[in-house]
Amino acid sequence: MAVSRTAKPLAKGTRLVTRIAKAKKKQKRAPRVRLGAPDGRVTPRAGLHLVSKLDELLGISRTIDAASAPIKSRRRGLGTGELLVSLAETMLSGGDFLIDLDYQRKDAAGLKLRAVPDVPASTTVIGLGKRFSAEVRQGVEAANAVLVAKAFALLSKARRDELLAQRPTIDLDPTDVEVYGPKKQGSAYNYAGQRCYRPHPAVWAEAGWVLAAEHGSGKSDPRPQAPELIARSVTALPGGLGRPIVRGDSGFFDRAVAYAALANGADFAIAVKRTDPVWRSVRKVPGGGWRKAIGMEAEVAECDYVPAGWPPGTRTVCRRVKLNPEDVSRDARSRRRRTIDPEQLALFEAGEVVPVYAYSFIITNLAWDICDIEAWFRQRALVEERIKDSKLGLALRHMPSGYEAVNSLWTWAAFMGLNISAWLQALTGDDRRKGGRAHGKRLRRELISVPARVTRHAGDIVVHPSPEDAKGPFAWVWHRLDLLLATISP
Repeated sequence: MAVSRTAKPLAKGTRLVTRIAKAKKKQKRAPRVRLGAPDGRVTPRAGLHLVSKLDELLGISRTIDAASAPIKSRRRGLGTGELLVSLAETMLSGGDFLIDLDYQRKDAAGLKLRAVPDVPASTTVIGLGKRFSAEVRQGVEAANAVLVAKAFALLSKARRDELLAQRPTIDLDPTDVEVYGPKKQGSAYNYAGQRCYRPHPAVWAEAGWVLAAEHGSGKSDPRPQAPELIARSVTALPGGLGRPIVRGDSGFFDRAVAYAALANGADFAIAVKRTDPVWRSVRKVPGGGWRKAIGMEAEVAECDYVPAGWPPGTRTVCRRVKLNPEDVSRDARSRRRRTIDPEQLALFEAGEVVPVYAYSFIITNLAWDICDIEAWFRQRALVEERIKDSKLGLALRHMPSGYEAVNSLWTWAAFMGLNISAWLQALTGDDRRKGGRAHGKRLRRELISVPARVTRHAGDIVVHPSPEDAKGPFAWVWHRLDLLLATISP
């Protein structure tokens, strides 16, 4: 009789050798990442060709060269326009110092795409920058006014109509750029004890475009500069706009600034310094005289404060915001404490239960409703946004040279870069797409510092971006600029 033998079951945790071999055969080895040979066709800044297209569309370099005095006697080399545009391109692509020009000169593939392919060396910029005189700066500003008019004319009809429907606002707001070392020509200590320069742009608020600018030291009082700056800014506005309004912070609280605005066909609205006469005036406002502000938890009223010698029709609008006790700092240096009526503050510190309000004041000749004036004046934050972008998005947060003329060139290159970024987006409608106008890092990521491979085919230069950039803002702006260039081609 045959006896059947049953297979012995495997012990727990063991496997047959054949099964282990099969399992190992199925496993795939992860690919090893190796560093290959360099590819000279790759550039990290393909988006600078958008600046090149804009330069072709508006003629930025040519316009500056035509309007400004020559910066050198020799014909070969860069003129003022190419020098400024090259610096602006360097800043737009993340360059912070003059030495970044030398780094970007090594980008062989990217040089073909720039508005100024012959990127100057940092030493060349310093040599030419020393000749950036007041006469040259005057020409650059005149050229900027021509470019503003060209850009305005190329806007879509809907965008032009929108700007024409509003009275243009000229925002005045100087900014301090701290520097270090006593050898910075033209720098001075400001009120805070910082050695700095004080660039002073005048910005068309509704468009976000710089119209004119001054370059001063840390102790430069903006009020004496204001009348001439206002005149140049009003002249730089495109034709067909309404009566301008000059808007400024309390650093421009001066009747001479108000009269300068009127003399140049503009109205004015200026923040008022909080002085004893101002506090006495606001205390006279009856309780029923306060009205709810537009768009914020605050109240607005008109007080009878009008300083002597100001133009007829001047009025003062005040706003108050109620503060919680914990919002009031005990530190005497607190900025918020200066916005509180001294009498209210004294009662509050004595333990009296009184409402505590932060006050601000606007002196103006506008005949609008007081709530509309206050809500409109609050939009002065737009110019602060543009200044922030010139510092963080470009490179105005420092001055790179010990020569004042070179730093003045640097200032104008930053403002030109600011306008270039705004024109790129406004003319193509990119700032009306999702996310609004791009600033700083986002601008570089989406439009400028775009990696791509650059090749030649049938005599043309071909840019190969990543699939992501080929479907994003970079490709959108590229094609829109091509359409605009086609409309002006003969």
